[in-house]
Amino acid sequence: MSDALHTRSEDGVLEVTLDRPPANAIDLATSREMGELFASFRDDPDLRVAIVRTAGDKFFCAGWDLKAAAAGDDVLGDYGVGGFGGIQQLPDLGKPVIAAVHGLAMGGGFELALSCDLIYASSSTQFGLPEINAGTLADAATVKLPKRMPFHVAMDLLLTGRWMGAEEAARWGLVNDVLEDDDAVRARAWETARHLASGPPLVFAAIKEVARVAESLTFVEAMDLVTNGRLPAVERLYESEDEKEGARAFAEKRKPVWKGR
Repeated sequence: MSDALHTRSEDGVLEVTLDRPPANAIDLATSREMGELFASFRDDPDLRVAIVRTAGDKFFCAGWDLKAAAAGDDVLGDYGVGGFGGIQQLPDLGKPVIAAVHGLAMGGGFELALSCDLIYASSSTQFGLPEINAGTLADAATVKLPKRMPFHVAMDLLLTGRWMGAEEAARWGLVNDVLEDDDAVRARAWETARHLASGPPLVFAAIKEVARVAESLTFVEAMDLVTNGRLPAVERLYESEDEKEGARAFAEKRKPVWKGR
């Protein structure tokens, strides 16, 4: 692993820290390495939750590395198995991922946070999509934001490139909670991650699969897939030992023991 990525594993939680000063921008090589790392996390039965954070004080992530682009990185190049940042398009990622955000989350850095399931931000966090000022497209944000917040607010961010503070992001539902500083954000991310790591992994995988598939379907179409056994993670859950264990534990008034099988 390069010096750009640091990891910590504890209690079933993988913390990934992006460390590319001065702005934690992501080039093609780093994106590919992040994809390999998150694919390994996805496939490791001992790891159940991931936290994405970055080093430094000013920037969470400045997104696409324009210096690398000027040196030859192609914006349409190979970002790796997970797409930009390692998780944006990673197939079959059925485990919760938490973003611990501080400082400036701009362009692809904003999109990296949006790729996570939960987002905690420091009070000083600023989100922005400055691509409009460089004459290019914030592609993933253009796909995701109008589905996650009021259309006209999303278009305001995309068309003007203005900054949005953490409190406003929370008001629109883009951030789960706003904490005082980076230390508080990291502590909250770990608290939540440990809680999730003790939960039912097969249910988490089913939740993520249904939510992912349902984005482009009507309610009836999505439910048809669920009830007719056409979603692998859901079928695995319904046929699992954990499904039976959950029912037994409820009947016996005890805490379930989840085995992920």
